[in-house]
Amino acid sequence: MTGFDPRPPLDKAMDQVGTLIAVVGPEQAHLPTPCDEYDVSQLIGHLQAVVRRIGAVLNGQPFWSVPREMESTEWVADWDAGRAETDAVLADDAILTREVTVPWGTVPGASAAASYIGELSVHSWDLASAIGRLDLLDDSLATAALPAYMEKVPAEPRGPEIPFGPVVEVGPHATPYERLVAWTGRDPRWAA
Repeated sequence: MTGFDPRPPLDKAMDQVGTLIAVVGPEQAHLPTPCDEYDVSQLIGHLQAVVRRIGAVLNGQPFWSVPREMESTEWVADWDAGRAETDAVLADDAILTREVTVPWGTVPGASAAASYIGELSVHSWDLASAIGRLDLLDDSLATAALPAYMEKVPAEPRGPEIPFGPVVEVGPHATPYERLVAWTGRDPRWAA
């Protein structure tokens, strides 16, 4: 992480989520997603919490100070508000070297920020798949996120301590997002 500034790709990942949230119609709220525990509305509620958690963690607050999901009915306005809070924290260069605590330990802020690129990218795929808008995904984010996932989330074991399903095999011609989500245990061929 030395010298790496994760803020530009993190900004791009947050932009991607914002774009997807903006195109979700109210009639799509209860569609299933590849993330089994969430329908579209619940996934958006989780993403609303994630964008706020990024800012909270990088500002030195405990990881669990932000709930896992946020109740949200004004999806775009709520996203914009959470994004603005996090953008204000990200504007401070000191967050890159500040020690912060995340579930896997105490790490520099740059490392914590980088981990959210992957989470936002995977959940972007979940949301895009659910609403049929894979065309809105930026492959460069999946390409950037996969090496970190492969380093931090081993192929085995998976289960209670490592909350991901088994790696799904993909062929050599898989897209960047297919490779990324397959590593997290999602089936890239998922369909509602």
